[in-house]
Amino acid sequence: MTFGARVAGSIAGIRFRGLVPLVLMATLIVAVGAYTAAREDAFLGSYNIHNLLLATIPLALVSMGQTSALLVGGFDVSVGALMTMCVVAASYTMTPTTSQLGLVPGALALVGIGLATGVFNAVLIRVLRLPSIIATLATFSILEGASLLLRDHPEGTISSDAIDALTSSVSFVPYAFIGVVVLALAADVWLYRTRSGLAFRAAGLDETASRRLGMGTTRMVILAFVACSVMASIAGFYLASQVQIGSPIIGNQALESIAAAVLGGASLAGGRGSFVGTLLAALFLSLIDNVLPLFQAPTEYTEMTIGVLILVALVLYEAPALLARLRTSWSGVGRLRRT
Repeated sequence: MTFGARVAGSIAGIRFRGLVPLVLMATLIVAVGAYTAAREDAFLGSYNIHNLLLATIPLALVSMGQTSALLVGGFDVSVGALMTMCVVAASYTMTPTTSQLGLVPGALALVGIGLATGVFNAVLIRVLRLPSIIATLATFSILEGASLLLRDHPEGTISSDAIDALTSSVSFVPYAFIGVVVLALAADVWLYRTRSGLAFRAAGLDETASRRLGMGTTRMVILAFVACSVMASIAGFYLASQVQIGSPIIGNQALESIAAAVLGGASLAGGRGSFVGTLLAALFLSLIDNVLPLFQAPTEYTEMTIGVLILVALVLYEAPALLARLRTSWSGVGRLRRT
């Protein structure tokens, strides 16, 4: 086989692996939706679909941020606590007595919290050289404690004007969900069709090699974690619109965001992922949460289902690599036997 043929085959294999998560998530969404619709008439009602899409928005946003961290080979387990912090902060900066004009600086304050958190995480990871999971776990504890310090119990109503703006829709489709879809598509185009997107993926795939090629790996890692925290803070807006009160005991999306990113095709080793795939996975996970109550199934089934799907996805998405390792192991055993 010629070198050109090997390269073409490698590229085709990469594209195939990139399409598998998209096809799998889309198939599961259609299959679960069709099964539920055939048994529960309420499922396809505009009210239920509207609520499903609204519930997907915060998970999709925080998961897309998590995907950026995974692409550079890191994790951010602080995103759930950051979303909680933003909800609590919103109960102070976006109150029912706040004027519509005053809601703008109140909203910017929440984005500022996300930006500051992202910079803090980036400093811990790139300057102090802490592992990302340890650094963000420390940030998680700080944010969780700060939320409890500000609100030791749920209180502080959030402005209804802000909630109405966040949940406004055309027919049964929220405007915000349309925006998330456009954002995911644009992010994937940037990731796979631009030079900076290539540098971003290279930072997670092989940091040493990308640095030797003159790519700014430190800049890409900082960008990834700042983007992750900012996306989590924006997701906090939509979580606030759901709870409508400053509650310090919500915001458990850290593990779900990693699950959605992995199910959407992100590699735990870095360098591979898809924002569109992450959006589809977030929609699927929200669909599971939406469907189980219709069948009066225990909520514990949701966590079990997610765990099983992650294991299946890891085996399926990494099948080529696993088969290559298996062939290498068997060839090594064969050589030992012959000697």
